[in-house]
Amino acid sequence: MAYLPKKRAFHSKDFGSAMKLLKILLSSVLVLILLLGCLYYNRLILLRYSLGWITDIRYPREPNHPVPWQVGLDFPKEKLKNRPPNIIVIMADDLGFNDVTTYSGGYADLGVPTPNIDSIAKEGVRFDSGYSGSAVCTVSRAALMTGRYPSRFGVEFTPTPGALARVGADLYSDPNRLYPVIIDKDKAEKTKSFNELGMPTSEITIAEVLKSRGYHSVHIGKWHLGSTEAMRPNKQGFDETLFMESGLYLPVDDPNVYNSKQDFDPIDRFLWPNMRFGVSYNGGKWFEPSRYLTDYFTEEAVKVIETNKHRPFFLFLAHWAVHTPLQASKEDYDALPHIKDHRKRVYLSMIRSLDRSVGKVLASLKKEGLDENTIVIFTSDNGAPNYIGLPDVNSPYRGWKLTFFQGGIRVPYLAKWPGHIKPGTKYQNAITNIDILPTVASAAGASLPEDRPIDGVNLLPFLKGKEIQKSRPLIWSDGYYQTVQSEGWKLIQTERPKKKWLFHLDTDPLEKKNVVSLFPDTLAKLEKILVNYNSQMPKPLWPSFIEFPVSIDKTLDQKQEPDDEYTYWVN
Repeated sequence: MAYLPKKRAFHSKDFGSAMKLLKILLSSVLVLILLLGCLYYNRLILLRYSLGWITDIRYPREPNHPVPWQVGLDFPKEKLKNRPPNIIVIMADDLGFNDVTTYSGGYADLGVPTPNIDSIAKEGVRFDSGYSGSAVCTVSRAALMTGRYPSRFGVEFTPTPGALARVGADLYSDPNRLYPVIIDKDKAEKTKSFNELGMPTSEITIAEVLKSRGYHSVHIGKWHLGSTEAMRPNKQGFDETLFMESGLYLPVDDPNVYNSKQDFDPIDRFLWPNMRFGVSYNGGKWFEPSRYLTDYFTEEAVKVIETNKHRPFFLFLAHWAVHTPLQASKEDYDALPHIKDHRKRVYLSMIRSLDRSVGKVLASLKKEGLDENTIVIFTSDNGAPNYIGLPDVNSPYRGWKLTFFQGGIRVPYLAKWPGHIKPGTKYQNAITNIDILPTVASAAGASLPEDRPIDGVNLLPFLKGKEIQKSRPLIWSDGYYQTVQSEGWKLIQTERPKKKWLFHLDTDPLEKKNVVSLFPDTLAKLEKILVNYNSQMPKPLWPSFIEFPVSIDKTLDQKQEPDDEYTYWVN
């Protein structure tokens, strides 16, 4: 007979153990639900801080150390006279038309003139119709680097961090705003990572064009044309790059910095916790700059001039100033005690440091005996934005960064080349970023690429008075938002709102009167130019997935009214 084990009697203590286990499980589930609820409730905070936390883990920053700049060979002095000119392009970031005193007075009345920037115009040319390549940074810089409309190679939009896109609509959920931010989250999720978006490596940069003439090319500062190894400056023709990896001018708690936070701006609230203080050299590890970022880049630019004085060099000094986050050095802030508004004082302090930078670069050229054989160009990537809450930055023009009104694309544009450009020249014809590459290539005696269209023109014959520049259409494109300027007329058209603006700039330079209904023939002519332009362009390399409403005449902190003019920026 098979042995059957006795059934174990069920005691009360077993019931108690089961109940205890059940309570533990229920408590764990409850804690998990509460935790998930807390995470969901605070998802904006988590997403807002996540980029910074990830950056700290992936890219730990080393203490500051010297940059090992490559030293040029010591050529005999008699050969210096026959070498091609050095070329320095200084690009500010988000600098408004009214921030430079040589144009409309700027802030000289507040004790913040820009004498060093102005000196370039006094010793050379002031372009009175100088335009950026776009109303936003990446596209504008791509135009500068290639001499081509960036739409030709699919760069239509500025790369946006996925974390920012994911929280964008929620960040802008203020019920007091008349027009919402529109985000296609599906497109945002499918788009490549922020670092992978940028200018195709097949594009030929200024540095690559100058290589054939023996130039040593150096990039310092902002790039924003891609962060993968193949897209970085040192893989795009530059021999060296001191690469701005993040966006703080100094750590937020540094005793030598004054911060101005714009709580009314959701993007500003995103930047502060996520930006870091770090640079890298030629793709190496991140390390901290030695001082306030604008001064640090300037200090290193001076070293580049010193180490390359015996060979032709191209220096692209791409400052972060005066882009947000607004941070001023203590030195500059303390020099402006009469400015009582804190935000304006910080901003003007940043302009002061930018002007000092230009002065030190020019002084270094003089010290090394290079000023007579160096082309210096100064400009900004686009106009100043409305989200810093300062109404006069683009005065007297309407519009801001992220718009194609004059305030978004009319920028300071100055250049000098002693012995070639007559001091005090004021050039009236429209020029833009696409003209820089063909102009400096001509000055250097370098050939332009023949396997692709170059949209810019060589300005030297016009600046020297040998030829008169012919009128040509200039085009700016941002998805469905486009602008063409031709023969004194300017057309702005957009789908959101579905509207067209037509201005006769010769009689209405401030774009006050929309005459679109009065000149149908002119409208048709300009529309045809855009249709022809669009027919030549490929699809963008990555899609737009976020659309920002921008008031044409108001800063972000000013109350919007239903009859205010506005447009949407596609990105």
